[in-house]
Amino acid sequence: MGDRFTVIDMEAALLGRQHPTVTLWNRLEGRPRAVNFERALRAEVRDALWMLTRQWQTGEFRAEDGGSPVFAKLHLATTRLSQFRAGSGAARPFNDSAPLQAQVEHLPLRFTIGQDKVALDLRLALGRRWLKLIAPIGPYADGFIDKYKFDLPDPTQRNAAAVCANVQVWQSFAAVAQRAMDGGLLFEYLTGGSGRHAYDGVAVLQGHKQAIDTAAEVFVEWVKRLFTQPEPTEEGARRADRLEYRFACIASSETSEKKLVANEYQAASLDWHTFDVESAASPTGVTLRPDPRSTLTRTLIPTPLTYSGMPHPRWWTMEDGRTNFGEIHPDTTDVAKLLFIEFGLIYSNDWFSVPLTLPSGSIAFLKGLAVTNVFGERFWIESAGTRPSDSWQRWDLFGLDIHGDAAAIDPTVLLLPTSPKVQDSPPLEEVLFIRDEMANMVWGVERTIPAPDGGGRSGVLAGRETRAFHERLVALGNQAPLPMLLPNEAKISYQLMSAVPEHWIPFIPVHVGGGRRAIQLQRASVPRVIPRDPVAPPAPVKPRTSLLRVGLSAGEPYFLREEEVPRSGTRVTQIFRRARWYDGGVHVWFAAHKQTGRGEGSSGLGYDRIVDKETDSTRNG
Repeated sequence: MGDRFTVIDMEAALLGRQHPTVTLWNRLEGRPRAVNFERALRAEVRDALWMLTRQWQTGEFRAEDGGSPVFAKLHLATTRLSQFRAGSGAARPFNDSAPLQAQVEHLPLRFTIGQDKVALDLRLALGRRWLKLIAPIGPYADGFIDKYKFDLPDPTQRNAAAVCANVQVWQSFAAVAQRAMDGGLLFEYLTGGSGRHAYDGVAVLQGHKQAIDTAAEVFVEWVKRLFTQPEPTEEGARRADRLEYRFACIASSETSEKKLVANEYQAASLDWHTFDVESAASPTGVTLRPDPRSTLTRTLIPTPLTYSGMPHPRWWTMEDGRTNFGEIHPDTTDVAKLLFIEFGLIYSNDWFSVPLTLPSGSIAFLKGLAVTNVFGERFWIESAGTRPSDSWQRWDLFGLDIHGDAAAIDPTVLLLPTSPKVQDSPPLEEVLFIRDEMANMVWGVERTIPAPDGGGRSGVLAGRETRAFHERLVALGNQAPLPMLLPNEAKISYQLMSAVPEHWIPFIPVHVGGGRRAIQLQRASVPRVIPRDPVAPPAPVKPRTSLLRVGLSAGEPYFLREEEVPRSGTRVTQIFRRARWYDGGVHVWFAAHKQTGRGEGSSGLGYDRIVDKETDSTRNG
């Protein structure tokens, strides 16, 4: 019996389709003759002369760019930041044990807004910490809880609106009233003056007072380490009338002091571009570090500078493809974008970096740079735009502007002790400053207010709840029947002033310093008008954010520069910021952040209006 897979007559087999799979292949594989695949994976070139002629044809042997650098010898003069000045306060020694952002932006923690307690969560955390510290000393927990207790506000009193207007907030305070300790109250007492003791007003054995004083020191230091705050006598860098920060850093130069000023820092990104150099800086008389000025000379090996999508200068190499230059679609007016793309594609391999390690807080001035290439040639490199004839076309990357001289550039390089990564919390306070052209004033809209139980709450809901709380108190206090209005057939009524939401705080224009031309904005108040309210005159609505309560506790007015509220508006937030420093420590501080607003708005405020009687909210008043 013959093999049925053996084809004797191929032509007859194909015509009769006896073996249809003979002409089909679903896979072709090579048969390896060796175990090692190294040679098979090579990209061998059999004709090296073709490669050389191809390079000659494209002009690669012209050597237009010269030799590559192999050595760079540089000479620097360095100094250190030695003084820091916040606002218009006195200069003090520079502190590099914390990020510069924390020293500039930090604001005091707010445990109260006016007469209302806030930050319930933080108060409870501080109280638990204190009770844990004194637990080994003696059974004094009940005494401190009774001394620093939470009182439940009376919902029948008008001054309890911040807590009692919202059910969830009132329940939070009711849960801890007379049961937990207010650690924030203890911290404020201990840091409020000298000669104070934690056991003041608490029955403590004489032999335990020293241990409690030691625990109080540990407690205060723990809170200060947990949150970076300014000292009570320390002037802050924030300018409330400008909604931004102003500070300066000072360093000793070769002949005098170099003063770096930042007059308009908005708490966005603190780096070298934040500062300007003051041309004349007078000595401050502050004790400096041991002479921070020094010089150094280094010989280093330059390394090519690379970036994502950079074209490779050599043959038979593939780019990483992380930057798709073909997807860039510049407009006809984007000349700068076209020049930048061309520069990145043509001169990509002309950049070299010379790594040099300097401590943070340093100011470096390059005095000399000599470069040696592969042919042994040495070149003296000068900074771009340093010659007097180049002043009109000066180009500089990391130079500092000189205050008051737009054409001058300071060629020093500033290395600030800042944290490159800062985490921000959700806003605890948020205020929108908007212009209302119909009412001819500026409004500070409190979009987010600090909730008494911690965190932030919607200013819109808080305003509605507060008004409903007062309306309920007025209704409970007025049990007598409402007087009947005189019958008439009028379909309209007169309205003296329209209502404004309670989270809208007005700023009215006033003259600066009694002058006649310059204008600034002054915080004002809108009265809370409730029908049949026995309080006369109506109580003014006060802001509930610390951003708008500047000077309110002391009875002082709050003025805001008019130019700080453009037509686009201004958005200011207060947030917690967190950063890790180079020693591994974590720094948390409370800061204010200024941003561009959302545009103009209208409050609907109007006076002396005629309204429909059916929609008149005062027709039963």
